Amino acid sequence: MPKITGLIFDAAKIENCTLRIAYQIYEHNLDRDTIYLAGIANNGVVYAKKIKTCLEQISNLTVHLVQLKVDKKNPLAKVQSSHDLSKLSKQSVVVVDDVLNTGSTLMYAVKYLLDVPLAQLNTAVLVNRNHKKYPIKADFKGLSLSTSLNEHIEVHFSGEIGVYLS
Repeated sequence: MPKITGLIFDAAKIENCTLRIAYQIYEHNLDRDTIYLAGIANNGVVYAKKIKTCLEQISNLTVHLVQLKVDKKNPLAKVQSSHDLSKLSKQSVVVVDDVLNTGSTLMYAVKYLLDVPLAQLNTAVLVNRNHKKYPIKADFKGLSLSTSLNEHIEVHFSGEIGVYLS
């Protein structure tokens, strides 16, 4: 594991970004009663829970949390979901992850969800690294960062909460 060298975002900035993203998601879903946040395990689920909490405070939306497990080392492996995909039919879904790096994980999570006729599909990330290999973008993002390929971004949601560059 690379040594953590610098704090980019502290807990307060993460909370501010999360609230802003929640407002953006709400604005894109004003005509809806219900939305689904599909968090990519592990940190994507934690971040989706934070967005869910904010959405429930600022809106009347019913927010459901779905956990998606994508094998980051082998993204072609079957994606696992905590919900039956048929429940997402005709629903608004936001796929959530902590960091968008190459786009591989987000792309395969989105591909999995496209087996259902969704009303709307968006993506949200805390950090967008701008190193995409796949044609996917974050619709809602907290921070866009151009880093070298040798640098690593770590998001800690417990302990010393923050976004770190190593």
